[in-house]
Amino acid sequence: MTPIGRDDAARRAAEELLKPGYEKESLLDRLYRYVTQFLGDLLDGATGGGTTGGVIAAVVITLIILGVLVLVGRQLRKASRAAAPAAGGLFGERALTAAEHRAAAERLAAEGRWSEAIRERLRAIARDLEERALVDGMPGRTADELAAEAGTALPGFAAELAAAARSFDDVTYGGVEGTQEAYLSMSDLDERLRQARPAPLAPAHAGAGGGSGATGRDAR
Repeated sequence: MTPIGRDDAARRAAEELLKPGYEKESLLDRLYRYVTQFLGDLLDGATGGGTTGGVIAAVVITLIILGVLVLVGRQLRKASRAAAPAAGGLFGERALTAAEHRAAAERLAAEGRWSEAIRERLRAIARDLEERALVDGMPGRTADELAAEAGTALPGFAAELAAAARSFDDVTYGGVEGTQEAYLSMSDLDERLRQARPAPLAPAHAGAGGGSGATGRDAR
């Protein structure tokens, strides 16, 4: 049996797909039929086309299979990265507003689910700061990254923000049980942050004259 070349196989597949019986087939079904027919022709060539034809067909089949495996692997990795939240990330899969996170925190606190309430309250803080453009809306942000960036915009709260980030990490990754005291502390921080304004920049000439030691008001 003479091996069938790639062009000849493609021509035959195209002629087959033009038959009336395939008019109602979806594009995916047509592609599947074309690929299976092409591979079938190559297999025929590998089994009955002589040594040279068989080797060429086997190599082509191997390359096709490897290519499909690579493409499938890439798609699976992309889907996995898209579906899973970043390791150590602050937010979950759903994008909620600060008010929604805050309401969820209050609901969880009312049920005595302090660890979850603490997580939602810090998420409310983070989203509120993003909505007010005090921090950038960075995907995959960690609690520590939030505290560092927010502490720059609101230096008077830097220490409390760092403590809130540690509390979030403790109940989320450290196996520490949340407490009512820890939640109330974070809730109080949230309320005060909502009223806070960023510290103004010091005037450019403030350091040059040396007459005034003020470099800006505290953000509290």
